[in-house]
Amino acid sequence: MAGAVDLSALRARADAARTSGAGRAPASGPDGASAPPDSGAATGQWVIDVTEQTFQTDVLERSLQVPVVVDLWATWCQPCKQLSPVLERLAEQGRGTWILAKVDIDANPRIAQAFGVQSIPTVIALAGGQPVEAFSGAQPEPQVRQWIETLITEFRDKLPGIRAAESGDGDAEPELEEEDPRFVAAEDALDRGDYAGAEAAYQRILDAEPANEQANAAIAQVRFLARAESADPSAVARADANPDDVDAQLAAADAELATEQVDAAFARLVATVGRTDGEERDRVREHLVGLFELFPPDDTRVMAARRALARVLF
Repeated sequence: MAGAVDLSALRARADAARTSGAGRAPASGPDGASAPPDSGAATGQWVIDVTEQTFQTDVLERSLQVPVVVDLWATWCQPCKQLSPVLERLAEQGRGTWILAKVDIDANPRIAQAFGVQSIPTVIALAGGQPVEAFSGAQPEPQVRQWIETLITEFRDKLPGIRAAESGDGDAEPELEEEDPRFVAAEDALDRGDYAGAEAAYQRILDAEPANEQANAAIAQVRFLARAESADPSAVARADANPDDVDAQLAAADAELATEQVDAAFARLVATVGRTDGEERDRVREHLVGLFELFPPDDTRVMAARRALARVLF
């Protein structure tokens, strides 16, 4: 799960936004009512039920302050009934140093799809808007507790809400930072599926602040989402049959990345750089570097691909 950090987070954000209109609805069941008692309904201020409509605000935005642990479960899942109470108990004991977000995958299948969940229960921790840790299957409470403690230790100095909760402000939910209206405009365009509008909005931010890291990362992700929206899986077969067709190789790499075949996409473009020269080589190299920007710089696959690219270029 840690292998597709930015891409998974972006897909979850985009999917939730498109289904919600603005992603700012209050937490509730899919029909607007509270979840029934036997569905794993949240209790307490640090355990919340999350839907596709509320994923943006309840998970991604909250994770900018404290880690958010997403519990993907279903009413028919027996191991879920063992694990969920453990997570709920630990969340209450954590008193705001982290939030437990419960997702019924039957009612909210797009969230599970966005994370590529293969089995449940699956537990995914997000920090700073990105998945950072995960495990599957019911685990004993001491093991889960240790997992949570390690998570809190890792992000204590990175997320401001953790120390605030530990210092005695944990009775109140972490306050979200006031939204920058420029980013709101870009995100609203993304909500509508208007990738060109979102890109233009982020570009206006960069025109004023060329070093704005958030806008730089966002514009790269929006550009990829626009391409991935129309990615054709058959592009891979066409590219394999025509290794010297640069356009086919770029389209195939996008299709592979859109289906989580990150290593294959990187390897394809590194090999294409090695087969080309001049303007075509520059075009492929720039496309590959753009894909790198979808991931954290310390992603192991990005680092390996960068080394491979350096060997080809130099």
